Amino acid sequence: MDYLYDGTYTGLLCCVYAHYYVAPATGIYREGEYQTSLFGQVWRVKTEEDKARRVYEAIRDKLGEFTLRRSYLAYLSAIPDKEMRLLRYLVFGFKQGIGFNNYHGHPDVFGVQEMEKRIYNERHRFHGILRFSVIEGKTKVLYASLEPTNDILELLADHFLERYQAEPFIIHDLKREKAIFAAGGQWYIAPLVKDVTVHLAQDEECYRALWKNYFETIAIKERTNPSCQRNFMPKKYWEHLTEMV
Repeated sequence: MDYLYDGTYTGLLCCVYAHYYVAPATGIYREGEYQTSLFGQVWRVKTEEDKARRVYEAIRDKLGEFTLRRSYLAYLSAIPDKEMRLLRYLVFGFKQGIGFNNYHGHPDVFGVQEMEKRIYNERHRFHGILRFSVIEGKTKVLYASLEPTNDILELLADHFLERYQAEPFIIHDLKREKAIFAAGGQWYIAPLVKDVTVHLAQDEECYRALWKNYFETIAIKERTNPSCQRNFMPKKYWEHLTEMV
C-alpha cells in the first residue's frame, strides 16, 4: 500500500500508524509529489492527532528520547525517500528494543544516522555563514535570507536568539517560503513569500561595501585555495553571502 500524507510530521506519524494497523507501507509520499502507479494501491492518510500521539508516545516510551529526536530530524531531511527510511528505522527499533541505535552498521540505522548527520552539519554551517542586514523601519530589525538544502530553519532559532538577545530579527527560508520572526526573547515561524520586498536601511549598503572591502583586503593571494573554500563554504550558499556577491 502506498500512503500519501500532507507533508507534516504529524501526518507522517499517522502513516507509521497505518503501516501497523491498516496495511504494510510499500511507499510513503507527500500529496502532490506522487506519481500514480498502475498496479499498487494508494491511500490518502488523514492527519489525526490522536493516532500521531500514540506513535509519538510509543517511540518515546519504548525507544527513548534520543530516537524521538532523531526521528524528527530525519523528517526535516531533503532526501527523497526519507519517509521510508524513517519507517524502516522505527520498525527495526520496535523489534530490537531501546538499544537498537547501537547497531551502527545496520542499513536501517545507518541510513537515518547519516540523515541526522547532514542536518547537524548544515545547521552548523549556517551558524557561521548566515549574514544579517538592517532593514528600513522605525526600529532596528535584522534580516537574513537563506536557501538550505534541508528544512533546518527552526533549528537555527535558539542559536541566533541567544546571539541577538536585544535585537529583533527575521531569518527567511526562501526555498520553503517561511521565516523565523524573533523579538523579546521569543520566536515563531510563519509563512513569508519568496519575493517579498525588503528595503535595506540607508547605511546598510555602506556597511556591506566596508565588509566586502575588508574581506578582500585581508585575503592573501598566494594562499588562495578555492577548493578548500568550497569545502567549508559550498558554492550553493554564496548567493546570500555579502562578501561573495
